[in-house]
Amino acid sequence: MRGSGMLALHTRPRRLRTLSRLRDLVRETRLQRDDLVQPLFVCPGTGVRAEIAALPGQYRLSIDMAVEECRALADLGVPGVILFGIPARKDAVGSEAYAPDGIIARALQALSAARTGLLLIADVCLCEYTDHGHCGVLEAGSVANDPTVELLARAAVVYAQAGAHIVAPSDMMDGRVRAVREALDAAGRTDVAIMSYAAKYASAFYGPFREAAGSAPQFGDRRGYQMDPGNAREALREIRLDIAEGADIVMVKPALAYLDVLREARAAFDVPLAAYNVSGEYAMVRAAAAQGWIDGPRIRDEILLSIKRAGADIIITYFAKEMAAVLR
Repeated sequence: MRGSGMLALHTRPRRLRTLSRLRDLVRETRLQRDDLVQPLFVCPGTGVRAEIAALPGQYRLSIDMAVEECRALADLGVPGVILFGIPARKDAVGSEAYAPDGIIARALQALSAARTGLLLIADVCLCEYTDHGHCGVLEAGSVANDPTVELLARAAVVYAQAGAHIVAPSDMMDGRVRAVREALDAAGRTDVAIMSYAAKYASAFYGPFREAAGSAPQFGDRRGYQMDPGNAREALREIRLDIAEGADIVMVKPALAYLDVLREARAAFDVPLAAYNVSGEYAMVRAAAAQGWIDGPRIRDEILLSIKRAGADIIITYFAKEMAAVLR
C-alpha cells in the first residue's frame, strides 16, 4: 500500500528461502552418494597405509589395506572406486601396466575375492609404469600413438580378466577406445564397460596426483597428446569420436576449471557423463582450509554441487569417502 513503506510485490523469491526444510524441498540439484567414485592408489607391500603429503587424507595402500578401505567405502555407501597403480619397478614400455601379475591386476583379483560389492574401475594408462613418466611408448623422444594403443588394449584385457567392471583409458591417444573395445570383445568380455577420459586437458591441476603416483614426466610435458585448455569445441569432437568408437561413459577432466565444457557436453550427448574433481582442486581446498582461510566442508560441498549442476552423472573425487559420511 502507498505510504505504508511496504512494496506491493506479488513475487517474492525469498519466501522459498526462509526455512531449511523449504529450501530442501525446492532444491533443483542434489548430490547423492550414488554420484561418487573414490580414487585409490595401490602400492606394493603389506600393511602399507602411507599418507600422501600433497593430498592430505589420501593414502598409498598395499593391496590388503586397499581391501579394507573398500570395505569401509562400501559400508558408507560409496558405489565404486577407480584404481591407480604404483608398480614395484618401471621400464620404458610400462610393462607392469599390462602384466597379468601387475599391481592393479592383483588388486582387482583381491577386491573381487573380497566381494565388497563396489564397482571396480581400472584406470588404463602407462604413465605410472614408465620410467620416463609419459603416457606411452617413446619413439625419437615423442610418444608414439599406435604402439601405445596396442599396449593399452592389452592392459584393458588384463584388468577385465582380473575383475574390473569398467576400464578407463586416460592416455588421450587417438583410436584407443576402438582398440580397447575390440580387444575386450575378442577376449569374450563384451560385458566390461569403457569409461573414456574423452576430454582430458593438459592441466596444471594434476600436480599432486603426479606426486602420489610418481608419474611426472622426466622431460617435456603432455601437451602433445592432452588437450589445449583454450579449446572447448575440440572437446566435443573428442567426445563424439570416443562414443563412435564404443565408449559407454565419457569424462571431462579436470572438472572445476572446465564446467563450461561439462555443460556443453551434457547438452550435446545423451550418454552417461563423468567429471574428475582432480588432485589439484582437492589439494587447494585442503591447504586453504588448514590455514583457516576458508570453510573447507562448505567449499567442498559447493564445488561438488557445481559439478553435478553442470551436468555430471558421475563425480570422481578424493572427497567421496567423507561426502558419503555426511550425505543423507
